[in-house]
Amino acid sequence: MTEDSQDAPQDQGSQWYDSEAGPLVRPYAMTGGRTKPGPTGVRFDLIALVTLDPGAPDVDDDIALGPEHRTLIELCRTETQSVAELSADADLPVGVVRVLLGDLLELGCVTISRPVPPAQLPDERILREVIAGLRAL
Repeated sequence: MTEDSQDAPQDQGSQWYDSEAGPLVRPYAMTGGRTKPGPTGVRFDLIALVTLDPGAPDVDDDIALGPEHRTLIELCRTETQSVAELSADADLPVGVVRVLLGDLLELGCVTISRPVPPAQLPDERILREVIAGLRAL
């Protein structure tokens, strides 16, 4: 037996499975070729928090949703997660997760809350004065 035949995959006819990597599906196949999260124009930051909307319509019977959409819904069902966490937990590229979240946002399944911009955070000097005042009590 040659070295080449040993490195060949077990199932020669399967172009969608790699013995080391597992199932192969290109990201554009999951998003239908889209690279932006829908017409809403929403930009999902890596630290944006995604919460399953309690008043969301029942998506269990919705055939338009793919398995990746359902995975994101299940991950959000237990707790609020950031876009980065969803990407890691679903084992999907961040770009794909952003497009899929755009779909879920349009369907009303999830809500997005953005982190507070640094300019709106309290000044460090004020926080130090509060700490000093509490210690003085």
